[in-house]
Amino acid sequence: MYLQENKDITDFSNFKTPAKARYYFEINNEADLEGLLEVVVFWKVNNLGLLFIASGTNMLFAFDTYNGIVIKNNLTWWTYNNDTKVLESYSNDTISDIAESIEKGYGQKLWHRFIGLPGSIWGAVFWNAGCFWLEAENNFVEAKVIDLENRQVSIMSKKEMFFSYRSSILKQKEWRYFLVSAKFDLSKKVEKYSSDVDNIHFREYKQPKGNTCGSFFKNPSREQTAGYLIEQVWLKGYKIGGASFSKLHANFLMNDGWTYKDLLQLINLAQEKVKEKFEIDLINEVRIITN
Repeated sequence: MYLQENKDITDFSNFKTPAKARYYFEINNEADLEGLLEVVVFWKVNNLGLLFIASGTNMLFAFDTYNGIVIKNNLTWWTYNNDTKVLESYSNDTISDIAESIEKGYGQKLWHRFIGLPGSIWGAVFWNAGCFWLEAENNFVEAKVIDLENRQVSIMSKKEMFFSYRSSILKQKEWRYFLVSAKFDLSKKVEKYSSDVDNIHFREYKQPKGNTCGSFFKNPSREQTAGYLIEQVWLKGYKIGGASFSKLHANFLMNDGWTYKDLLQLINLAQEKVKEKFEIDLINEVRIITN
């Protein structure tokens, strides 16, 4: 086990607010998973925080220094069988890169809507990530995980993952399971709702660029999206310090400053105003990490 101390983790969040980790550990191959189990013992004995990070950066660090251990997952390698249409991937592979590669290399277009979607396989499964009504659970088969509570490797089925809107067992029991890899069956289209949106064009011309994690709040419904609700309370383009809701897309929280506190203040303001006017609770889709 090798723990780095006072590691700068600013670039692990797309908001780019300055942040450090008291302790930091990297997993670069499966052999490092033995070290992970040692880290978990150290974590429990010292009563520290624990945060897993993969290639996805859709997190808001609401701290200056994380009083715990940040574990960076660097496991990458994937394979696609064009005969069975089965995709297997380590958890740190980028879902957008995979979607683009299998479309160009094999003509497999089922994950076309995931092209341009930021984040890893880890994040996609953890959050049951979705894009224009296509969700990670739709083609999910099983996952290889390490149960950190009993120190065992197991295979979890789709049923055992307890997928729901932007959630899974990995999120519900965040510090228990480490996702090693996942398997997906891409032999047939399964989607929550059909969509003919050109996601490549949409991401290029209708989504803001900059220090943002994309859509910040979950959509309460198809009719009342988070962006619509934020617009209705006159917060589209509104700014507090370096934080603002984009003028291009109201549900995109942008950061042009150097403190997470401006972001939290604007988030709370949006939640309060939407609750007051519509009796709707805006729930963040982006993870807010605190000490």
